[in-house]
Amino acid sequence: MQDLIKKAGQVQLLVLDVDGILSNGQIIYDANGIETKAFSVQDGVGIKSLARYGISTAIITGRSSPMVNKRAAEMGIDYVIQGRDDKLIALNELLSTLTITAADCAYMGDDLPDIKAMQTVGFAATVPNAHSEVINRSDMVTTRAGGYGAVREVCDLILKGHGHYKDFIAHYTLDSLDDNQDDLS
Repeated sequence: MQDLIKKAGQVQLLVLDVDGILSNGQIIYDANGIETKAFSVQDGVGIKSLARYGISTAIITGRSSPMVNKRAAEMGIDYVIQGRDDKLIALNELLSTLTITAADCAYMGDDLPDIKAMQTVGFAATVPNAHSEVINRSDMVTTRAGGYGAVREVCDLILKGHGHYKDFIAHYTLDSLDDNQDDLS
């Protein structure tokens, strides 16, 4: 686990697939043919926590959907690339505009179109219901499935690797107050 935390500590950009990672992978159409997706609130808190500590986030997805733009904006995703089946090319194009390399990136995907991008980055993560070829090529397999907090697990690990996890948790607990009480005695 320490090797995984160390590897996560190198991450400057977390790149995410959508279907099967940020959502459960189901595409639901209503009676009017309108597509809907469900997203995890826990993933959103994790993504926002990365921004708090200067770690960028991106989406690269093969489908195009206005709801992805809306959810990405709500979470503060820095870069959104939709409608790209060639995810490695899309990743390289994004990196060409930044001052980081693929080794500084984490990529989280769940299916065959994600593999090349995952093999290129410094840290690759997936979900337990991903395609077996993706699982075989990942550094981390989350305990939760996509759309149910899997991204949050990766975000927490990245925060641990950067040494920010305890500070992040302290924003939501009274533990830091108890620690300060000890200092006052």
